[in-house]
Amino acid sequence: MGKTSRAICRVCKKTDRIVAEALGVCSECLKGSFKDAQPFIDQAHAGSRLAFGLPPGVPRHPGGVRCSLCANECRLAEGERGFCGLRLARDGKLVHLAGTAKRGLLHWYRDPLPTNCVADWICEGSTQSGKHNLAVFYSSCTINCLFCQNWNFREAQPEAEKLTSAVELSRQADRRTFCVCYFGGDPSSQMPHALATSRLLARQGVRIFWETNGMANPKLMDAAVRYSFNSGGCVKFDLKAFDDRIHIALTGASNRRTLENFSRATARSLERPDLPLVVASTLLVPGYIDPGEVGAIAAFIAAINPDIPYALLAFAPNFYMPDPGWTTSEQAHAAEAAARAAGLRDVRVGNTHLLDWHYT
Repeated sequence: MGKTSRAICRVCKKTDRIVAEALGVCSECLKGSFKDAQPFIDQAHAGSRLAFGLPPGVPRHPGGVRCSLCANECRLAEGERGFCGLRLARDGKLVHLAGTAKRGLLHWYRDPLPTNCVADWICEGSTQSGKHNLAVFYSSCTINCLFCQNWNFREAQPEAEKLTSAVELSRQADRRTFCVCYFGGDPSSQMPHALATSRLLARQGVRIFWETNGMANPKLMDAAVRYSFNSGGCVKFDLKAFDDRIHIALTGASNRRTLENFSRATARSLERPDLPLVVASTLLVPGYIDPGEVGAIAAFIAAINPDIPYALLAFAPNFYMPDPGWTTSEQAHAAEAAARAAGLRDVRVGNTHLLDWHYT
């Protein structure tokens, strides 16, 4: 069993629950006393963002310049940056420092297939030995996970980094490129760039895949789904929590847009039953994403289509949440059972090599 934190919950003052010290609130109080927990949530997220020069929260300046690229819909005062750090209000207009077709803040690499993919058990890439995935890591995000596994992207600065155009990125594909997968960070923060790249890669017969929090503007998300549908790829939605209060505490944002985009994306999945178009995944954060939360996510998915594949991923302590401990085998198996009991037929526990680890 992994070691876990027994910090005191700042709301209920109990010590018998797993509590991430940075957040300071147990899951029971997040759901039962959210108003009391809100100040601690805001403090945790603001501190984790200011350390990287990012806005402490979503800018909501009345009458400010509006950005509609994601669910945050920032309203920026003159000179203010958006939540993702890539948009700026200047002279009453929205300036895109990166994330356009000509300016992508990212790095890429060729990942030999088969690879460690969220959807590896249902993805045709797992049978493409000798080929590779063009892995595109976007250095920005629309949420602020306190447990982020790839938090280093926050150190990237759009004014100082070499930016990559969609044309330049598409030219990195060669005859062995089977697929492209956009992740990060998250592609939702640079969707115009990812879509422009997808248009060029699709012409080369490259399959289009996404790993995303699903917060993109619905029109942009619909376009992403179309590229995956037409190319034989898929969209992997990271459903971090079903209860919006838990989601806000862990990520700093609501999950409303994510669930809406997920529901709409699945509408086309029945048109391609032999090759899943939509895959869901959830990171099993000890103390916060328990079998009850997984069961609620699974019930939501099953009500749409019980055959949608669902990956449950083992958690490794990271970033501002090093203390909840590693996911245990017991926790993973209980979560899998809850997902199946909720009606899903295709459930898999991933990252099993992380189960039952402990840190000293």
